[in-house]
Amino acid sequence: MKIVDNNEFENEIKSGVTVVDFFATWCGPCKMIAPILEELSEEMKEKVNFIKVDVDKSVDLADEYHISSIPTVAIFKNNENVNQFVGFLPKEEIKRLIENTL
Repeated sequence: MKIVDNNEFENEIKSGVTVVDFFATWCGPCKMIAPILEELSEEMKEKVNFIKVDVDKSVDLADEYHISSIPTVAIFKNNENVNQFVGFLPKEEIKRLIENTL
């Protein structure tokens, strides 16, 4: 999954469905959910864009989207945040949330 910064973010979410993993390198739960999101990014690559945002390096984005706990996974559709969750969820539940957005 591509790690994006403030400059790339808007372009990445502007069209279609994009799943954004707001994370930090020191965050244990972030490391637990990362492999699941990687798997889903491969399985769903034809329909969904997956990106990561390091909240320590992109503080402005974290503030703009009110990210106060990590991991936070946000689902955007055509530039609009349509769903998000905080913490770890099983793969099947994450996939269901994404599919409900398609």
